[in-house]
Amino acid sequence: MNVQLLRDCEHLNLAEMEEIYHLVGWKRHNQKIIQQVFTASNVICVALRDQHIIGFGRAMSDGVFNAAIYDVVVHPDFQKSGVGKRIVEDLLNQLKDISCIHLIATTGNEDFYRNLGFNKTKTGMARYLNPNLTMEYLDS
Repeated sequence: MNVQLLRDCEHLNLAEMEEIYHLVGWKRHNQKIIQQVFTASNVICVALRDQHIIGFGRAMSDGVFNAAIYDVVVHPDFQKSGVGKRIVEDLLNQLKDISCIHLIATTGNEDFYRNLGFNKTKTGMARYLNPNLTMEYLDS
């Protein structure tokens, strides 16, 4: 599949990105929020096919020790086609000198990230304001 990867957010089609977020069930993402989180992220990857966004991911890093990957999202029509893998690999390549990279996998996608070299942490902790996310992601 002919997919182009972009690493900047200058020409993001926020409407396409919002649609993809909504198609995968992330309904709280609107164009204003998408613009805000991608502008705040210092590492991004956007996958295009025929000039249309089909997936994306972003990360935040201190540039030395730590980074966290967020929002790896692929349009349902292109899931299981290697697009998500290419996005994560590109983010990891951009973060190649960072010794610690964290992410929280959405439920059911743990094996996808495990196959890309990620493992569960022994001491990872989180706090969620949303009770539904607390129920889904936290042990206690």
